[in-house]
Amino acid sequence: MPKYDYNYNDSYSNLYEQFYFQEMNTQKKKETKKVKHKKQKRNPIKTITTLMFFSFLLFFVLPYSFRNFVLPIFPYNSEKMLHIDYYKLLFPTHEYLYKDLFLGKYILKDTNYEKKTMLDIKETTQRIVLKSKLLSLAEDYKRIKPSVYVWEYMTGTYVDINANEVFPAASIIKIPILIEMFREIEQGKFKLYDTMVLDDYYRASGSGRLQYSQGGISHTMDNLARVMIENSDNSATNMIMAKMGGMPEVNRAIKRWGLTTTHVNNWLPDLDGTNVTTAREIAKMFYNMDATNMLSSSSKRKMGDYLSHVKNNRLLQAGLPSNAILLHKTGDIGYMLGDAGIVKTATGKKYIVVILAKRPYNNQQGKEFIVKASKIIYNNML
Repeated sequence: MPKYDYNYNDSYSNLYEQFYFQEMNTQKKKETKKVKHKKQKRNPIKTITTLMFFSFLLFFVLPYSFRNFVLPIFPYNSEKMLHIDYYKLLFPTHEYLYKDLFLGKYILKDTNYEKKTMLDIKETTQRIVLKSKLLSLAEDYKRIKPSVYVWEYMTGTYVDINANEVFPAASIIKIPILIEMFREIEQGKFKLYDTMVLDDYYRASGSGRLQYSQGGISHTMDNLARVMIENSDNSATNMIMAKMGGMPEVNRAIKRWGLTTTHVNNWLPDLDGTNVTTAREIAKMFYNMDATNMLSSSSKRKMGDYLSHVKNNRLLQAGLPSNAILLHKTGDIGYMLGDAGIVKTATGKKYIVVILAKRPYNNQQGKEFIVKASKIIYNNML
C-alpha cells in the first residue's frame, strides 16, 4: 500500500495559514491607517460655562443646602464641628491660667515677677457701730445698692460694706491713670510740661470742656492732668492714656501695683460701665498715693493740688463741714454714682472713704445716700 506523505500536507497547511494570517494583518493595518481620530477643537464658551456652573454649585448651592437642610437637623454638633478655635488648641489654659495681658490676650509669663508696687492697707478691727449706722441708712434707700470702705489712719480701724464687689468705675478710673502718669514722669518717659496737640481723635463727649476747644492747640501734661481731675474731662483723659501707650499700658501698670480687679476696658466716656474697680482697691490707691514711697513728694503735692480743687462738691463734700479738708474724685454714669478720697477733720484725724452707689438711672436717692453717709462717717471720726 502506498504511504502518504503527511509532511507535505502539513507543509502546505502551514503555508496556507501563514499566507492567510499575513493577509489579515495587512488588511487590519490598512484599516487602522484609514481610521484616524481627528482631534476635537476646544470650545472656550463651553469651558467657561462649565466652570461657572461648577463654581455656582460649590460656592452657592452646596453652602445653602448645608445651612438650610443639614444644620437644622444637627445644629449643635454641626456648628461645633465647623468652628475651631485654634488659639484654644495652641494655648488650652489661656482662659484660666495666665499672668499678663498683652495686646488684649491673656498670656503666660515668667514667674520672676518684681515686687508688687502698692502696699496693702494695714487694717486692725472693723468699726461695728459705724457699720451698723451705715447699714441702717441703706435700709432707708431700698433702690440703692451701696459699696462702702472707710479706713482711719491712726488706729487702722475700718468699715467694709460690699467693698470687694465689682462696680463700674465711672470717672474714678481717672485715679489710676493719674498715678501712672506721675510714675512715668518720675521714670523719665516724659515730662510734666511736655505738650500734646488736641485733635478730633481725642475728643470725647460727656464731662469736660476740652471737647469744645479749638483743634491744633498744644496742651501741657500738667494742664491735661488738672482738667482731667478738677473738671473730670474725658478728652484730656484719653490724651493722657494715649501718651502712656493706651489702655494696655495702663492695665499692665495696675497689675504691677498688685490690684486684681481694677481694669480699663474702654476709652472715655465709658457710659456702659465696662471700666471696673472695687471700693477696697480705690482706697488702696489713695493710701499709696498718700502714705507710702510709691511717689515722690513733689508728685504727691501736685496730685494733691488737683484733687483738692475738684469742681463737683455735691457728694462727699456736701456731707462735710466747711473746715474739713477733702482730696477726692467723683464718678457718675447715670446708673452708678460714686465719690472717693481722703478726709482730714477739724481735729486733725484723717481717713480714707470710698462710697459707690448703683441706682436707677439718675435717681436722686443715690446722691442723698452718699451725702448722708459722708456726714455719718465724719461725725463718727471726731
